[in-house]
Amino acid sequence: MNWKKKILSTLTAAAVGLSLTFGTPATVQAGTADLIGAGVGIILQGAQLNAQLSAQIKHYEETEQGRQELYQALREKYGVNEDPEYNAKLERIITNLSKGVEAVDPTIKDKPYIYFVSSQKSINASCSMGRVMMVNAGTFEKITNEDELAAIVGHEMGHGQKSHVAKSNKNRLQKAVTASLAGTAIGSSIGGGALTSIIANLALNHSIAHGDKKQETEADLLGLEYMTHTNYNPGACAAVMQKFLEMSIGAEQSKAVALFNPSDHPDSAKRRDACAKKLTEYSGNHVTAKDGVVKVNNKTFITVAPAAGMSGAERSYFVMGNLAAAYHNKQNKHEATVQNGTVLLGNQPIITPAEGDEDAYTIAERLNAIK
Repeated sequence: MNWKKKILSTLTAAAVGLSLTFGTPATVQAGTADLIGAGVGIILQGAQLNAQLSAQIKHYEETEQGRQELYQALREKYGVNEDPEYNAKLERIITNLSKGVEAVDPTIKDKPYIYFVSSQKSINASCSMGRVMMVNAGTFEKITNEDELAAIVGHEMGHGQKSHVAKSNKNRLQKAVTASLAGTAIGSSIGGGALTSIIANLALNHSIAHGDKKQETEADLLGLEYMTHTNYNPGACAAVMQKFLEMSIGAEQSKAVALFNPSDHPDSAKRRDACAKKLTEYSGNHVTAKDGVVKVNNKTFITVAPAAGMSGAERSYFVMGNLAAAYHNKQNKHEATVQNGTVLLGNQPIITPAEGDEDAYTIAERLNAIK
C-alpha cells in the first residue's frame, strides 16, 4: 500500500470510529466528509508535488536551458579553478572519451557534456543531471596519470549516459521536499512559486548525489568499455581503484578518498576486482592480474615492481590492460619484440621495464613462450 492509500484508509477508519462512538447519522456523515475531504486534499497536494518534481527533474535533465542553469549554479556553489593545465587536460579527456562513448551510445551527439574544474581540493568528480560534469582541482593534484583520470571521468560519463542521477533522485527529492514542508497545515496551499523554489533548490543540492551500488558498478564497467574505444589504457580503471585502496591506509588520505568512494559505493577492492574481471573477459580470458602478478594463459608472466609513484599492484593493471588490448585485437598472433626498451606484442606496447623489473628481452622471451 503506498502512502496516498495509507492516508486515505487511515482517515476513513477514523471516520468510522467516530460513527460508532459519538454521532447521529447526520453528524457522522458530516465528520466523515470533512476528514475524507482533507485526505483527498493531501492526495491532491501529493500528486501536485510529484508533478512538480518530475517537471523540475525533466527541466534539468532534458532541456538546454535547464542544463545551463544547473551548470551555472554548480559553478557558483563549488567555485571554478582556472588552472590552464587542469582545464586543458579535462577538455582533452572528455574529447577523447566522447568518441569512445559514441561508439557505444550515439546519443552523446545530441547532448554533449558541459563541464568545468571546480575549486574543491578533495579527490572527487561528479556528473549531474543533464550531463553537467565537474572534476575537483584536488583530483588533478593527487591523480597525475591521465589514463587514471580518464577512468574517473569515464565512470562519471557512465552515470551521465544512463541518467542515473535523474532516475535515482526523485525519491530522494520527494523525501527532502516533504521534510521541508513538515508542519504545513492540512489544506493550506503548498503550490505555486514557493514550492517550485523549494524543489529547485533541493534539486540542485541533490543533483550530484551518487547512485546506489548497482549504478556505481554499472558506471565503472561502462567507463571501462568507453576506454576500450580510445587510446587510453583500460587497465587504468582497475589501477585507480588500487590507488584509492592504498591511499585509504592513512587517515588523511582516507578522508580525501571518502568523497569519491562514499558508503553507497561498493568498496574499492570490489570495484577493482570487477574491472579486472571485465579486462580478463575483454582479453578472451587469456590475461589475469592479482597482487602485482600478471598471468597469461594461467602461467606467470611477470611480477611488476613499484615505479613512478605506483605500487607494483597498481602498475600490474596497466600491464594487464595492454595485454588485454593485444589479445582483443589479435596481436598475440605476432611475436613479442623489444623496441627502444619497450616490450611489444605485435604493435601493442606491453611494458617498459623500470628499476626492479626484469630486463625487456627476458620479459619478451617469456611472453613468446606462453602466449
